[in-house]
Amino acid sequence: MHRVTSVEAKPNYVLSLTFNDGTQGEVCLADRLFGPMFEPLKDPEFFGLVSIDQFGAVCWPNNADLAPDALYLRVIGQDS
Repeated sequence: MHRVTSVEAKPNYVLSLTFNDGTQGEVCLADRLFGPMFEPLKDPEFFGLVSIDQFGAVCWPNNADLAPDALYLRVIGQDS
């Protein structure tokens, strides 16, 4: 299982990610910020509050989270 070890919020709803195997990359979430959990992330200041939970998942204070394996697949270009 992949775990995120470092995350940084960048402009335009981009996350810069590093994984436990050393893989690095960026993921743009601009087109995925909808629904009750992710709508608050449209506020750039709130988006910037991103962190990593104890399982290596990307998360925000409102309990929105993103699975590390799905992010990994996006980084390496194998997402669906």
